Amino acid sequence: MNATMPLEKKVHYPVMLDQVLSIISPQHGGTFIDCTFGQGGYSKAILKYPKTKVFALDRDKLVEKYAISLSKKFPKRFSFVRDKFSNLNKNINPNLNPKAIILDLGLSSLQLLDTERGFSFNSKNSLSMEMGINKCSAYDVVNNIDKKILANIIKVLGEEKDGKKIANKIEICRKKKPIKTSKELAQIIKIAKKNYINFKKNPATKTFQAIRIFVNRELTELILVLIEASKLLSEGGILIVVSFHSLEDKIVKSFFNFHSNLKGNSSRYLPVKENINELFKLTSKKPLTPNEKEIENNINSRSAKLRYGVRTNKSFLYSKEFEKKFKNFLKIEETRL
Repeated sequence: MNATMPLEKKVHYPVMLDQVLSIISPQHGGTFIDCTFGQGGYSKAILKYPKTKVFALDRDKLVEKYAISLSKKFPKRFSFVRDKFSNLNKNINPNLNPKAIILDLGLSSLQLLDTERGFSFNSKNSLSMEMGINKCSAYDVVNNIDKKILANIIKVLGEEKDGKKIANKIEICRKKKPIKTSKELAQIIKIAKKNYINFKKNPATKTFQAIRIFVNRELTELILVLIEASKLLSEGGILIVVSFHSLEDKIVKSFFNFHSNLKGNSSRYLPVKENINELFKLTSKKPLTPNEKEIENNINSRSAKLRYGVRTNKSFLYSKEFEKKFKNFLKIEETRL
């Protein structure tokens, strides 16, 4: 593929589309919410079926042109709002009764391939990593945040054991001059990890993940949207989440396990108790994953995990027990510069 090909001309593959469509059955009609519109892969596939409607959200202003195009094609069946998905219930009528709510987490190919935004290791432009509607940029974090806090961000949100070493190297470099581009940052991280060889991935991968997650408050956003989606769905409604890294999947897995028929007892010797938080019926605790053919066609899908649940008739009952499991993530993302 030509590296200079415009972003809108590059082939876009909605991850695990066949599995998603199989679960939500759009051929029978219904209203669907696409919480991560991107280039509109899921929305377009759903709208091919005549008795469907789609409400889509995305925080990224660059996707608006794709939404406008789809609105012109389906003016009565498609609508879009630019907002973070944590604000789902502020933008959707509570009486909508959606058949399914779909979340495709993480970076979109549109964001990753845009060298202007700093998500790529080789980006020579501004160190941004902003998905949209942000309070800070990666530049702010890398150049201004306290070294100890930066080390913790890298260690926890990036699951990077060398967080302290990397933060120390960043501190040394930023004292000499501001770190302005992603390429500079990637090189600094590579030097900090120079004693490690034979990397299967770029040595900056985990640090970039950590900074991106912090800048966009991705884990807080995820926890909030899982709660909001559970409130919005009626009995029989489906919540689908496609995640791409272990922190996302850990949250999604924990949420479904805690709020489903598969929540286990604290002891196998105790009698089975009814789960008062049983908001979803699950068919399995294990996620669905892409098949070999999809991975061959779209290498970015290789780490995807799809989990879904079907809403029960129980009223939403908020419990802080779930949130407490991830209070460390929430606390880190609340840090102010």
